[in-house]
Amino acid sequence: MDPCAARTYILPLAFRTVSTPFFARPFTACTKKHLLIGCTGSIATLRLPEILAALTPYTAYLSIHLILTPSSIHFLPNKLIHPSPGAAIPTYFPIVSRAWTNDDEWVQWTKSGDPVLHIELRNWADMLVIAPLSADFLARMVSGCVDGLLGGVVRSWDVEKKIVVAPAMNTFMWNHPITGDHMDVLNKWKWVHVLGPVETRLACGGVGTGALREWWEVVEYVVKEVGEEGRRGFIGR
Repeated sequence: MDPCAARTYILPLAFRTVSTPFFARPFTACTKKHLLIGCTGSIATLRLPEILAALTPYTAYLSIHLILTPSSIHFLPNKLIHPSPGAAIPTYFPIVSRAWTNDDEWVQWTKSGDPVLHIELRNWADMLVIAPLSADFLARMVSGCVDGLLGGVVRSWDVEKKIVVAPAMNTFMWNHPITGDHMDVLNKWKWVHVLGPVETRLACGGVGTGALREWWEVVEYVVKEVGEEGRRGFIGR
């Protein structure tokens, strides 16, 4: 039996919490790469479906879990938040095994000995991608703030594994000295790879640097990192 298939979890698109506990240990024999994608509060979250669609051909060797911050959900396409009755994320993106929100942390843990979700996800993942990385979450990340599920994963991360971040924010935020200070900290962390923002017309109407890199650049980097099988699959598309 495929240990990956045996432990596939599906969360309804309305992001209701579920009671099935998640443990990393049953996945230790899984040969797939485990990718955790975190989305934070930026309009660039609209690119998430494109990223997932482009990664879907790699389901044979890649398994994805999502962590959605409360503010990121506001930017997701309406069909993902208000689906037809009974619809589930894999209806659109079969590569996604499960999507998590802050509420799931507390549904899983009620007493000592219960699984701690951010630790289980930290143990499960081979790589974490935060795309988009908002100005707010950048500040929380470099300060070690833990006020939600994604923050808990980042704060407890195994620094032998890679975190990839793709900042996305208004150009005034990106050019602010505080952001420069935050990026200086981030760039010192050898386990973090930054896919820096680009210059374009922003959601506010202005033109400047701060927009998320092209979604396919995020996909290309992920596929390169998942190993030889992933590279062959990407090149062969």
